[in-house]
Amino acid sequence: MAGMGAAHPGDRIIVQPGPVGGRVRDGEVLEARGPGGTPPYLVRWSDTGRISLLFPGPDAVVHDGTSRAASAPVLTEGAERRWATGQQP
Repeated sequence: MAGMGAAHPGDRIIVQPGPVGGRVRDGEVLEARGPGGTPPYLVRWSDTGRISLLFPGPDAVVHDGTSRAASAPVLTEGAERRWATGQQP
């Protein structure tokens, strides 16, 4: 897992929901626009397929594109917490 200081094309970014509710979002990093792989990141979101520029906050985690978590399927409700923590179903 990469720290929030660096991301590379193919890495996965996971954003946890805020305190008011919501759901976990994950996407593929297409491009790191800052120097040395730093934010902002161009991300394609798995739930919508849309591409947006992300300035990640403390609720975001980057996973190396070669890790098991990066190759996991799109999240389904109830599996989000297990997937984010690496627990087996």
